Amino acid sequence: HCHQEDSAVMAHHGSSSNSAVPVPAITQTDSRDKWSKKMDFLLSVIGFAVDLGNVWRFPYICYQNGGGAFLIPYILMAIFGGVPLFYMELALGQFHRTGVWLGECKYVFKMSIGYAICIIALYVSFYYNTIIAWALFYFYSSFTSILPWTNCENVWNTPNCTNYFDTINVTWTNSSRSPAEEFYTRNVLEIHKASGLRNVGGVRWQLMLCLFLIFTIVYFSLWKGVKTSGKVVWVTATLPYIVLLILLIRGATLPGAWRGVVFYLKPQWEKLLETSVWVDAAAQIFFSLGPGFGVLLALSSYNPFTNNCYRDAIVTSSVNCLTSFVSGFVIFTVLGYMAEMRNVEVEDVARDKGPSLLFITYPEAIANMPGSIFFAIIFFVMMIMLGLDSTFGGLEAIITAVLDEYPDHFSHRRELFVLCLVVVCFLGSLSTLTNGGAYVVKLLEEFGVGCSIIAVGFLEAIAVSWFYGIKRFSNDVQAMLGKAPGLFWKVCWVAISPAFLAYIIVSSLLKAPPLTLFEYKYPDWSITVGYIIGFSSFMWIPIYMVYKLVWTPGSLKQRLAVCLRPERTIPDIHSDSLNMASVP
Repeated sequence: HCHQEDSAVMAHHGSSSNSAVPVPAITQTDSRDKWSKKMDFLLSVIGFAVDLGNVWRFPYICYQNGGGAFLIPYILMAIFGGVPLFYMELALGQFHRTGVWLGECKYVFKMSIGYAICIIALYVSFYYNTIIAWALFYFYSSFTSILPWTNCENVWNTPNCTNYFDTINVTWTNSSRSPAEEFYTRNVLEIHKASGLRNVGGVRWQLMLCLFLIFTIVYFSLWKGVKTSGKVVWVTATLPYIVLLILLIRGATLPGAWRGVVFYLKPQWEKLLETSVWVDAAAQIFFSLGPGFGVLLALSSYNPFTNNCYRDAIVTSSVNCLTSFVSGFVIFTVLGYMAEMRNVEVEDVARDKGPSLLFITYPEAIANMPGSIFFAIIFFVMMIMLGLDSTFGGLEAIITAVLDEYPDHFSHRRELFVLCLVVVCFLGSLSTLTNGGAYVVKLLEEFGVGCSIIAVGFLEAIAVSWFYGIKRFSNDVQAMLGKAPGLFWKVCWVAISPAFLAYIIVSSLLKAPPLTLFEYKYPDWSITVGYIIGFSSFMWIPIYMVYKLVWTPGSLKQRLAVCLRPERTIPDIHSDSLNMASVP
């Protein structure tokens, strides 16, 4: 039956088939949304893939792992691991016209992987949008004659506040704190009012208001589907590049900028012999491109059937990697300037990583350069736009999955469903808006996504390449593009990419450093809670497998055959007004 379906699809695209049977033609109908323009899709994919991590994580990982030498493992991991997975998801979503519940897999992987991805997407929405809310708080605070993190003369400052920009011969001790750090920790977060995860304090109403505004923008961008979100990304996906260019030019003109660039790119070839460098390169390219999150499946499912998803994969993944590389110059020219002003080494300035780089180090540099207010405003606008794009993609993955799986219940109630989803995400984020909310954000970031999404991506690659079958999947790609994938892609999908993901999983489990934030060491019980959070998404995969084996009638051998055999159906491709032969 599957071969007959292949023949029908292949015959439509001009391929010959000996098994084609002359039967009456029928017209398929398709009520599924479609992108208004090709650029809507490309900008949506780029907007999802290029997020806050491109601005802070890649530059930090790069200089930490050998500077320019790190580009070698990074490029190799992209070619053999990241881009093949990226291409696979785009092709998968486009052919089967479904989201993360993998419409092609009428067997155990269908619902199990879909549930896991949706739960992980929820966890991401619980903490990621709070980071955007912090950026919105900074954006609002920038509309003043003097940026509030410029000096130590504010009500939230402590005697430890030290402003080395305005004072000559400042003594910097281990207890010294910059104005930017105290603004972030004592005014934005008010983390000093929390003693840790056991007592996170009350909800910050200012941050809750910022988060409410963020989710309001998200709702009205997603409520009508890709018709509205495809228009919004023309602003949210392009504006950050304009800002990056402005900040790059400004950074290059600062005194000491060259010191930061040298520090960023100076190759340390001996680092290539360390296993951790290759692990970091693999993890960085995976989280940067974003396969496994279900977003690429969802976005590509709204494409025309014959869209060139191969070219899309190459273009968008290249833009993403190039953006990460350029962002390093934006960050390190400014770090070089700070080192020049402090009269210290760049290495001493570049200790901060993660959100601290975006909310302490870079704002501190901006506050002490001419035109500080303008650069602060556009910098935080860029951060908000980068964050919103990724949020659009993450929630669209959930929306598409649910609407595809339950069309009778939700297809005509999209606005209501999106509203309910946004409310759930807002309520789930409340714990991250407390005084100790940053501790919760760190916990969710480490355990809510981390190994869980990599394991899901690994199983997805195995499900498609081994169970669905690389030959069948290659035929699907040929049906869309008129040309089968080359040997390189097939080898990557079957062996190299799954091995790439397994390598990350094993390495991450073997090297688990202690979790700390602002000198707070996470207690053992919180690490246990973190593992439970991570398992809560992944557990649906074995649970659903056992459920299907128990409730499927027949002997054990028959049950395994039914559960592991994909029953493939012809995708509805009437988006191009096509007539397809009826298959008996």
